Amino acid sequence: MSATTLSYLPIEIRSYLPSGWGLVEGAEPRWDERKASWSVAVYDPADNDWEIRVAAADAARQGRLEALKRAIDEVFHRSLR
Repeated sequence: MSATTLSYLPIEIRSYLPSGWGLVEGAEPRWDERKASWSVAVYDPADNDWEIRVAAADAARQGRLEALKRAIDEVFHRSLR
């Protein structure tokens, strides 16, 4: 996948975020060519910032939206520790 094929609309991201979580205002999604991954900054209800990262390989293997869902789930579970 290339930078132009792996991207998410804000509504797609919000639809998988846990309740109370949101997109960090002013933070733009980024494509990291070196890591072949897409990322975006989000916040939790305690105003902690987190980074959601989706690898192009994961999106190719699992499907675009499933890879996003899994990446968000991983960050959510990390936030509970």
